[in-house]
Amino acid sequence: MGANTQSMIFTIYGDYIRNYGNKIWIGSLIRLLKEFGHNEQGVRVAISRMVKQGWIQSEKQGNKSYYFLTDRGVNRIEEAANRIYKMNPSEWDGKWRILMYTIPEEKRQIRDELRQELLWSGFGSFSNSCWISPNNLEKEVKLLIEKYDISEYVDFFVSDYIGPKDNQSLMEKSWPLEEIKSKYEEFISKYSKQFIVHQSVISRGEMSDSECFVERTKLIHEYRKFLFIDPGLPKELLPPMWSGDHATLLFSQYYKILAEPASRFFEDVFQKDNDLRRKDKSYDANDHFLIIKSK
Repeated sequence: MGANTQSMIFTIYGDYIRNYGNKIWIGSLIRLLKEFGHNEQGVRVAISRMVKQGWIQSEKQGNKSYYFLTDRGVNRIEEAANRIYKMNPSEWDGKWRILMYTIPEEKRQIRDELRQELLWSGFGSFSNSCWISPNNLEKEVKLLIEKYDISEYVDFFVSDYIGPKDNQSLMEKSWPLEEIKSKYEEFISKYSKQFIVHQSVISRGEMSDSECFVERTKLIHEYRKFLFIDPGLPKELLPPMWSGDHATLLFSQYYKILAEPASRFFEDVFQKDNDLRRKDKSYDANDHFLIIKSK
């Protein structure tokens, strides 16, 4: 339950709290998570773990504890949001980014963490200690080298691939494309049915704001998992009729019908004990995608 609670807190920070100044009273967070069956004790344990991990910080106001994202937390949430709400694959500049490293055995923990970070950023494991990506990830690589202080162990190239095989074979060797495709198809199969049902229930005014909040949060929570498995490859390298494109379209349409009532419920809980001024004055639940995309 702990990891699950922590993961749900990330989702709520990413989809709601970050648009309202990134800070929330612990009582409000407990109230929001109660909607998903998480109890107070579980929320407090997850929050203290997130503080230890450096994602959030606490602040006392009188006898109340408020929690806000650290710079590291903000960066991770912003990066995730930019990828979640990005509606079209980026164009490819034809270059491959190659990161090679030889990290000694006594720094094994760093090596393991680095692997997780590279997967998260969308790198593919081409061969042992050699990671590749067609995306422009220079900035991310620079930050990782600084974060883990590993400049003496790594080399980074931006290069052309001249064969003897084709770019497609690099893709197949470095990413489990079939597996990613079938995960998207599962998502489409499950959520297209729910979307049709909820569309009709909402249009008849038979779904409460709190139910919309739960469904929107669960939808984001589920879709967010693709950040860990889909590297966000450029369209030139993806197979035709890529199921990821269809899943993205379904996600955006479903999100739009839930967005307004869900935000209303969040605001009702939030405004009693928190400063409701939005960080982003242009934020509008219905235009969430367009705003994120244009940033």
